[in-house]
Amino acid sequence: MTEPPRVLDLFSCSGGAAMGYHRAGFQVDGCDIADRPRYPFAYHRGDALEYLARLIATGDIERYTLVHGSPPCQAGCALTVGTNASQGWGGAHADLVAATRALLDASGLPYVIEQPNGRAAIRKDLSLCGEMFGLGVLRHRNFELGRWATARPIHPRHRGYVRGHRHGIRRDGPYVAAYGNGGGKATVPEMQRAMGITWTDVREELTEAIPPAYTEWIGHAFQTARQEVFA
Repeated sequence: MTEPPRVLDLFSCSGGAAMGYHRAGFQVDGCDIADRPRYPFAYHRGDALEYLARLIATGDIERYTLVHGSPPCQAGCALTVGTNASQGWGGAHADLVAATRALLDASGLPYVIEQPNGRAAIRKDLSLCGEMFGLGVLRHRNFELGRWATARPIHPRHRGYVRGHRHGIRRDGPYVAAYGNGGGKATVPEMQRAMGITWTDVREELTEAIPPAYTEWIGHAFQTARQEVFA
């Protein structure tokens, strides 16, 4: 019996990306520096870059078909370069994107680097949005694809506003704000429903998670691209 393809999920957080790959037919192994008892698949707690470097050095990286990384880049996120910068808030922020890319290139494997909207230095080979999948969040995310490519999906027009307060104005809309606290932000059950995440009810994990629908789409796209290469 043929083993299913395996994906290494680095900086895995609570497993939003992992669940999408699982639904696309992958086995998933996660790695994050924090304790993630709710992560729904095999999990290694430790520094993601050190772990990846060790897998490359030992050759164990070869058991994977694809690597997904969501490295911290608070220095380039929209909140840091927008509101926080304008108000003089914040200080030094982590940016592990370049170090992650260097190791992923060294691995020789196809990879995906995910980042939120902002000024993170990645190619925006894909930009996905909750409206593409009929979700209750917008949660725009950009993805750099290494050693493979796929067509960019059409970004549909948003159906309205994100519910809540912004710049002193209260708006209603079909989407919830799955980040922060106060100002009409989503409750934990609302975030779970909006993103399709049921295995964690930790607010901080939900506010960082990407909806599984995104990586389910990416996983299927990767499988199609891979089949075309070997056809």
